[in-house]
Amino acid sequence: MVVKGCKIALTLKEEFKVSGSELVSRVKQLVWEGNVRRVRVIHKQKTLLDIPLSIGAPVAAVSIVTAPLLAAVAAVAAMVTECTIEVERIESNKEDNDPN
Repeated sequence: MVVKGCKIALTLKEEFKVSGSELVSRVKQLVWEGNVRRVRVIHKQKTLLDIPLSIGAPVAAVSIVTAPLLAAVAAVAAMVTECTIEVERIESNKEDNDPN
């Protein structure tokens, strides 16, 4: 069965290598982009932080929730010299236009 006009959500993964001093600003930027589902901070193949984010959360709610998360990210940044940020994004602007 084909449903016409149905939106398809794709999950994309990206990885960024950053220094400890860049970690907080990069995570903050990713949180404010809005289409990020999850952020993981990885150091030496171990996940130090796994931050699930809500898609489309109101700006006020994001501000309240991110303050403690950014404090945790800052604590991790103080301990590492280099780490990887793994990001899961949601791409949901594609429509199924099957002509059948």
